[in-house]
Amino acid sequence: MATFCRYLVAGRRHYGAVVGEEVHELTAAPWRGGRPNGKVYQTSTVKLLAPTVPSKAVCIGVNYRAHAQEMGHELPQDPVMFLKPPTALLDPEGFIIYPPDSHLVHHEGELAVVIGKRAKSVPVDEALNYVFGYTCANDVTARDLQQKDGQWTRGKGFDTFMPLGPVVVSGLDPSDLAIACRVNGEVRQSSRTSLLIHNVAELVSFASRVMTLLPGDVLLTGTPAGVGPLVPGDVVEVEIEGIGVLRNRVAAP
Repeated sequence: MATFCRYLVAGRRHYGAVVGEEVHELTAAPWRGGRPNGKVYQTSTVKLLAPTVPSKAVCIGVNYRAHAQEMGHELPQDPVMFLKPPTALLDPEGFIIYPPDSHLVHHEGELAVVIGKRAKSVPVDEALNYVFGYTCANDVTARDLQQKDGQWTRGKGFDTFMPLGPVVVSGLDPSDLAIACRVNGEVRQSSRTSLLIHNVAELVSFASRVMTLLPGDVLLTGTPAGVGPLVPGDVVEVEIEGIGVLRNRVAAP
């Protein structure tokens, strides 16, 4: 396995390879063939950013049975797919801004897939060859607006509603990873990716039959049961085995 990040140092943004307590600067994004250029920083001296800037975020809803039950949804035959805009992207430790139009914002901890190469209509048995690695995501949702609208674009599309990070790990087996979400230290969600209704390979293949997936795009695989409210001042953490902890705070408008 290998770990990669995107970071800010001396006012400039770079991609890097994480080796122990060091970040080795890369010439480009690792999924675009970036190589070390000789510059090395201590991880304590850089600010981690969202590890990719995707052209789009393909998201999957209702992909854990227990979550479907808690939300009163029938189990879907096909993946339920929607998009988040790139402007929803948020860095680790960044502030989730509570929108003034909503009175019920929920956390949704998820495993995110980072696409490594252009994927169009790929078969399931080849789909993982198009994956670069995995990271943590929080599919923040204005639940009241989602329910009011009857579709999901507004409720899930606000700026700061897609925290991502802290790193991308390649070579990780996504089939049975522990996933948890905590709010102010209290565990709200706890599950395993083995309980996904549609697994990673199936999701990549399905999405690629609808739209071309580009290097650096992300695919959010769905959230387990236990979604719940956030309020300004909360600290929300998404932790996934083998990846790390994505931490963000919630702020008033």
